[in-house]
Amino acid sequence: MHNILFITHNKHKFEEAYEKAKLFNINLQWINVEYEEIQDDSLEEIARSSCLKILELRPDLKDKSFFIEDAGLFIDYLKGFPGPYSSYVFRTIGNHGILKLLYDVPDNKRSAFFKSVIAYYNAGQIELFSGIAQGKIIKELRGTQGFGFDPIFMPVGSNKTFAQMNKESKNLKGHRGKSLQELFTSLSNRLRL
Repeated sequence: MHNILFITHNKHKFEEAYEKAKLFNINLQWINVEYEEIQDDSLEEIARSSCLKILELRPDLKDKSFFIEDAGLFIDYLKGFPGPYSSYVFRTIGNHGILKLLYDVPDNKRSAFFKSVIAYYNAGQIELFSGIAQGKIIKELRGTQGFGFDPIFMPVGSNKTFAQMNKESKNLKGHRGKSLQELFTSLSNRLRL
């Protein structure tokens, strides 16, 4: 079994990743490292920079395998807002604020996507993995599972929001599940060599 650290402040993210890792015979461990995340318009740059910042703060991790994940909600009508600033926007205006911004917007113009970017560090190298979930912003909050913008985002091909799905369904359809799938598939293939 391969051991990997997931560095995150978010317990919900870890729980999603832990379930996925078990499917690949990967032992995922949670570690919380306090660091200041850069503000940037690129999730990829934020993820890469976060890895480097963690190594600066915790040089003891340079011989370990770890990853961080950053994600954002990109709403087409709002020209990609909140994008990489999703965490801040959620903390300040929340789901109700997003719904107010889209109050008079018709269904056919409420398209959005979630994007997840993972920066994986191992042996001095950083690799990026990503996943996207296409969908739309619905007009009211639905569901109590998940976190963040999950109650207002409905993925394509579903009649449920992420907040109405169980963990398994969200892991299959969700952006984080897709980026984790990419990461764990890549690691699994390398371990077989």
